[in-house]
This record gives sequence, structure tokens and C-alpha cells, in this order.
Amino acid sequence: MSIVVTGATGHLGRHVVEQLLEKVPAEQVTAVVRDARKAADLAGRGVRIAVADYSAPETFDGLFAAGDKVLLISGNEVGGDRVGQHRTVIDAAKAAGVALLAYTSAPGPLTAALADDHRATEEILLGAGVPYVLLRNGWYHENYTENLAPVLAHHAVLAAAGEGRVSSASRADYAAAAVAVLTGEGHENRTYELGGDEAWSLAEYAAELSRQTGEEIVYTQVTPEALTGILAGAGVPEPMAAVLAGVDASIEKGELVVDSGDLSRLAGRPTTPLAEAVTAALKG
Repeated sequence: MSIVVTGATGHLGRHVVEQLLEKVPAEQVTAVVRDARKAADLAGRGVRIAVADYSAPETFDGLFAAGDKVLLISGNEVGGDRVGQHRTVIDAAKAAGVALLAYTSAPGPLTAALADDHRATEEILLGAGVPYVLLRNGWYHENYTENLAPVLAHHAVLAAAGEGRVSSASRADYAAAAVAVLTGEGHENRTYELGGDEAWSLAEYAAELSRQTGEEIVYTQVTPEALTGILAGAGVPEPMAAVLAGVDASIEKGELVVDSGDLSRLAGRPTTPLAEAVTAALKG
């Protein structure tokens, strides 16, 4: 039996593998990657490396074994055939008779286009008859804190989220929830709505940046259409710019507020405060 993590060298996957290695022997962990070179450090620590690509179904032939617990981390090619890619993994897991397939999805209330691929994948997974867990991950702190340069340069947080609030958490927090599911018992056929313990507004985020930098940073509200144009002008592909603007519209509607408490319960600790994530980003 192995615990298998797809997308294991990605932003979230790395956290999951690192936290798994704190709980189980390395030989029980399989990291699925597209480029083995990026996982050389994990191989050196005893993790089994499997090279496979969501877009190449044949690469998943024989990859899973009966009894495996699998974490399917959603593909990051928004606008591509993510649903088809996810189906490849689900089909392979079903054929192998895995014990559990956990999928990193999107919050249940989210109506933005970003959620469409996730809903379609959930439908396929539930229809496959594989024991499943839906990890409906909310927004990540890093979606904001990894892009501070333009905010600090212009002294403005530019968004189309109105006064909406976000229950974000760190990638490490979401990874901890995944690890709890993969190493624990009794999670079969469960859906977890995951988000940070404290929701915050973009105005509060700007105020926190101001407090920590000592500079005045304001929250500037724009329309989703204007934000799409601004992002596209900054080099973001227009389809992705529209998707991000759509998320802001969902934030304004309250669709990224998660009050289930599932994340901190699974992680066994409070989620990382936004202020802590900002501090780490400014130091980095």
C-alpha cells in the first residue's frame, strides 16, 4: 500500500509530501511528477518517484495498486482540458481498486467559472464508484502574498471584490488537511469545505499591508470588466484574467467565506493568520 500524490512537485504537492514524510516512512509515499529531475531531492530521501502526465493516459497504466490512497491535485491549466485530465487519473484509480481517492476541489458555493472544471470532476468521481474524499479548498493566502510587487509599487490593492470577505488559508494548512485524510481513517465518501478560521476583506488586507510596511496602501475597487483589462494589460492571458475577475465577483457575493471549521479540525490546529502570511512574504 502506498500513499500516492499527483502533482507532487507543485506548490501544494510539495507541502503535502513534506508533511507526509513527518508521519509515514518515505517508502510508503509515491510522488507522481512530470519531470523526475524536479523530484530528485525526494527520491534521495526514499520517496518512490513515478513519472506520468495527466494528458497522457497511458502513463498512468499500472501506476496505482489495490489499496493505495491517492491524492489527485487538480491540474493548473485553466482553460485546457482539465476535466479530461482528471478523468484519466480517476479511471486509473478505479481500474486499480484504490482504497481512497481524494480530490482538491473548489468551495461548494463558488459559482465563478473557476469552479466549473471542479464540479465536472466531482461528478465523474462520484459516478466512478471509488471511495472518495472531496477536499473543497478555499482561496490561498499565497494568491495574494506571492504577488506583492505591483501592490507595493503602486501602493494599492486593486480588486473587484467590493466589501466581500475571503476565508483564505496557507497552502501548508490545506496540505495538512489532505495529509490527515490520507493517513487517517473514516474519511471515505466525505466532503470537506475548507477555509481559514477568519475571513477578511480586501480593505482589511490593504490595512494590514500598510501596518507592516509603514506605507499607506489603499484598496482600490474596480469593476470585473476593468480588472480583466488591467490584468490582460499586465500580461495575464485574457481568459485567465477573466477567470480571476470572476472570482472577485464571487468574493463580493460572499462565495469564498467558509465557516465550516473543517480545515482547522482536520489540521488539528488553527489555520495560519493572514497577517503571518504577509509577514513571511515581506521578509522573502
